[in-house]
Amino acid sequence: MNTIMSAFDSLRRWGGPMTLTLTLCLAPGLSRAEISDGVVRIGVLTDMSGAYSDLAGPGAVIAAQMAVEDFVAHQKPAFKVEIVSADHQNKGDIASNKAREWFDRGQVDVVTELVSSTTALAVMKVAKEKDRIALITGAGSSRITNEDCNDVSVHWAYDTYATGNGTGRAVVQQGGKTWYFLTADYAFGHSLEKDTTAVIEANGGKVLGSVRHPFPSTDLSSYLLKAQASGAQVIGLANAGSDTINAVKQASEFGITPKQTLAGLLMFITDINSLGLKATQGMYLTEAFYWDMNPETRAWSKRFFERHKKMPTMVQAGLYSAITHYLEAVKAVNSDNTQKVMAQMKKTPVNDFFAHNGKIRDDGLMLHDMYLMQVKKPSESHYPWDYYMVRTTIPAAEAFQPLSLSRCPLIKK
Repeated sequence: MNTIMSAFDSLRRWGGPMTLTLTLCLAPGLSRAEISDGVVRIGVLTDMSGAYSDLAGPGAVIAAQMAVEDFVAHQKPAFKVEIVSADHQNKGDIASNKAREWFDRGQVDVVTELVSSTTALAVMKVAKEKDRIALITGAGSSRITNEDCNDVSVHWAYDTYATGNGTGRAVVQQGGKTWYFLTADYAFGHSLEKDTTAVIEANGGKVLGSVRHPFPSTDLSSYLLKAQASGAQVIGLANAGSDTINAVKQASEFGITPKQTLAGLLMFITDINSLGLKATQGMYLTEAFYWDMNPETRAWSKRFFERHKKMPTMVQAGLYSAITHYLEAVKAVNSDNTQKVMAQMKKTPVNDFFAHNGKIRDDGLMLHDMYLMQVKKPSESHYPWDYYMVRTTIPAAEAFQPLSLSRCPLIKK
């Protein structure tokens, strides 16, 4: 326990690039599983201080630690589990170099989290080369399980098809027929705009244009003014994290809203918390997880809140789920061999507070229900973090891209 607490102290003092290591093991005397070096090592690569640090970052490391602690306490494995973590700074080269270092010299078995599609796509290639596993909970691009899919990667929490599908359809059906996109200029933003455009047009809407902004951006004024000049009813925010927060704030400052409606195509509960209900009330968004949905989600989220002082995002909750499923597979096959573990993960349903009867498809996509949420009015919120109304459950088969439309080379048609 002293090791755990010192790790948390280090995390709270984090102020620059570092690697956090946490080792948990059983009491001596239990037999060791057929693990390559007796230790299962999990590498958490995330954004610790940048645009996505609030929705992933330190909270993701805490979620990973909770997953390992709970697994060791309840499953009592005959092997040690170690977590290492580092900041990829949302840069693909830093992420791929760190993953390669971990695989080559650190004996890391799986790299996970990987918020930002640039880092996820880069690390997936290294994982395939080194025959290790990549569990992606933070990145969103649908390319991860399409053009760039491989047999050692799993896309866990959400993707741009699911979030664009849920929110885009709802806004069009509410009368938002004409759209203009404000898009983060990298793989994630491009995928989100593309996937949402398809949904808008399929439901009778029309896209009038788009403008792409650098990632990350603090000043979005010129891009917002172009969106305003388009005359579109809806400005689709194909960005996330601090970019989305800045766009919402600046749209209000310039008087763009409420004349035009903003559609946050990937928003997190931390964004709503930062912006406040007054600024976000009535907005639709699509989530994989909400802390206040049922007794299971509340119980885990309150434990998380005790350590992080914020409620978890779907990225953080999804990371706990992914690591737990991975460790259960390692225990089941008594090995950390990549192919054996992946086969076990794919044949075993995911049943936890994050997903019920989830399934990992052959393209690497973890199928699970998604939820269309609407942000409450301030008068409708009765306690801290009481932000959402669940408008509808989107079944997994409807939320995610059908396998028949897959562009993944692993899928034979």
